[in-house]
Amino acid sequence: MPLTSVRVLDLTRLLPGPYCTMLLADFGAEVIKVEDPAVGDYARYFEPKVDEDSAMFHSLNRNKKSVCLDLKSAEGKDEFLRMALDADVVVESFRPGVMERLGIGYEKLKQVNPRLIYCAVTGYGQTGPYANEPGHDINYLSLAGLLHLMGERNGKPVVPAAQIADIGGGALPAAVGILLALLERKESGKGQFVDISMLDGVLSWLQTLLPGYLSGGSVPERGQQMLDGGKACYAVYETKDKRFLAVGALEAKFWKAFCHVIGRDDFIPLLEVPLHEQYRLKYEIQSIIYGKTQVEWLELFSEADACVSPVLTFDEMVQHPQVVAREMIQTLKHSSSGTVNQIGVPIKLSETPGRICTEAPKLGAHTDEWKKNKRM
Repeated sequence: MPLTSVRVLDLTRLLPGPYCTMLLADFGAEVIKVEDPAVGDYARYFEPKVDEDSAMFHSLNRNKKSVCLDLKSAEGKDEFLRMALDADVVVESFRPGVMERLGIGYEKLKQVNPRLIYCAVTGYGQTGPYANEPGHDINYLSLAGLLHLMGERNGKPVVPAAQIADIGGGALPAAVGILLALLERKESGKGQFVDISMLDGVLSWLQTLLPGYLSGGSVPERGQQMLDGGKACYAVYETKDKRFLAVGALEAKFWKAFCHVIGRDDFIPLLEVPLHEQYRLKYEIQSIIYGKTQVEWLELFSEADACVSPVLTFDEMVQHPQVVAREMIQTLKHSSSGTVNQIGVPIKLSETPGRICTEAPKLGAHTDEWKKNKRM
């Protein structure tokens, strides 16, 4: 596997850091969760549970090991420094300065192992006036200006159900940064500090909105953009049976097909009409879509290239033929629960694919092995 020779010490908890190290572990990295012996990763205690740990914890921490160390004790710090000697990567998500106060910050670890790549995933990064401020996904979205644009035109901002900043702004850039640093180390022989800010990451996602404003355009408003439901060709419509269709007929060819299926070819020239006319158009389309059930509309659209799809529940999504074909829901053996269903590996490599090899570790499951062998 691509990362088989890479050892990662993972000090992170909850979602962003563990998602990053999950990606590394899925492709062969030896990821050792370094957990507090009393509590461990807080995500262990969420509901619902699979045996004594949460379903979310099992998903995020597959393919990893767990070693318990009290990093506030002299013994724990010494053990961690010994672990760092043979590590390639350290990932942590504490606020800036915490690792330094513990005596195991980047400068100290760099002295122990100059080849070490140290990745810190934080809300606001290591610099700037907000560096030490607390925050969660909703805060990073709000400060990035993204939350302001989410929701209906005259309503309040809508909080997304998935964590955009945590994963898209934090975990994914962290994984990319680590891989870039590993590549660079092959040339220089030296490690480096990877500074990941979830706010920075969210800002970088605003590619369809922010460049226009930065180029002298007006401030975008909620429900008035091409890709936020403002246009009739890119919106969600309710069906007769109170289900929904997602319509993404942005291009003229898709819009033409959509209008033909709903029996309104007179709408075809209206693709780019001004905003106030878009709302009238959406109203008329909604009146038409109300006339049939979701299944009836899907049958009508089945032969048309119109970018129309059903809004699925989880029950429907896990059985969808595309999800099944891509193996994005996998059933795995579990030592105490028999089997467990998990989210699959999203990155598909043709020659060295990622895979789920081992279940998430119990708290401290590999501590004795580490102490006995001083390596694993």
